Amino acid sequence: MTTADLAVTLPAPRPGRAARRWARVTAVRQRALGVDLLAIGLLVVIVLVALAAPVLAPHSPILRSGEAFLPPWSPGHLLGTDALGYDILSRLLYGMRSSLVAAAVVIASGVLVGGLVGLLAGALPGWVDSLLMRTTDLFLALPGLVIAMAVAAALGASFTSALIGVAVVWWPLYARLVRGEVRAWAVRPHLEAARLAGTPWGLRVTRHLLPGVRSTVVVAASLDVGGLVVALSGLSFIGLSSPAPAPELGAMAAQGMAYLLQAWWVPIFPGLAVLLVALVANLAGDGVRDLMRGR
Repeated sequence: MTTADLAVTLPAPRPGRAARRWARVTAVRQRALGVDLLAIGLLVVIVLVALAAPVLAPHSPILRSGEAFLPPWSPGHLLGTDALGYDILSRLLYGMRSSLVAAAVVIASGVLVGGLVGLLAGALPGWVDSLLMRTTDLFLALPGLVIAMAVAAALGASFTSALIGVAVVWWPLYARLVRGEVRAWAVRPHLEAARLAGTPWGLRVTRHLLPGVRSTVVVAASLDVGGLVVALSGLSFIGLSSPAPAPELGAMAAQGMAYLLQAWWVPIFPGLAVLLVALVANLAGDGVRDLMRGR
């Protein structure tokens, strides 16, 4: 038997334990990456569908379009109608759009106000830091949901009042987060070198500190979408958002509770819409966090 024949007949060496373990880790990471990308893609689809509600909705969300309590899969009414003959699918599309727009507005205001407070507190240690953080602690010590309800009730039931009520209690979270990140970046060697080189304070903030906290803020904002959808739906559920017949997911579920046994689809579909948006948003937020951390 020649050397060539021996090489052909001998079995290939099995990979070592470390190689097999690394292969399993790689497979798990690939599956996790696929789940993350799928969640982000689903959220993008939901956002696009919600924004296209005026085009996709088969009927007006505030005008009677059929008989009351038509069941799902009825001709012309895929998800049925409610007690007033409103098309539930059309109202769901508009309701998801208002919830996502409201979440985006609250996140933007929280990042703007809380980010500015946290940036100033972290970059200006001393009495400025103490004053801003004690004010932030005061807001954090208050029950957020109760304060949001009180503000919305004091301003009157409307979409704007609900936004203001939630925004008032949401910015301190970003202030604390940004302040911690700024303080962590401020002690790094390149920041100290820039300070010793005479770089102006404003330039150090815009060139070094802001890019350092950007990824953390993006991750926090993406994780907040689901919680904000639930919080805003809760305010509309108890009647502190837009008055009827505005298409609000929480208000639709609350108004349909009286017909739960008679027409289950009236309150169930809005609740499922809130669940779907919040769940996909949370999974997408986790995906954004993992991608930005380079998992």
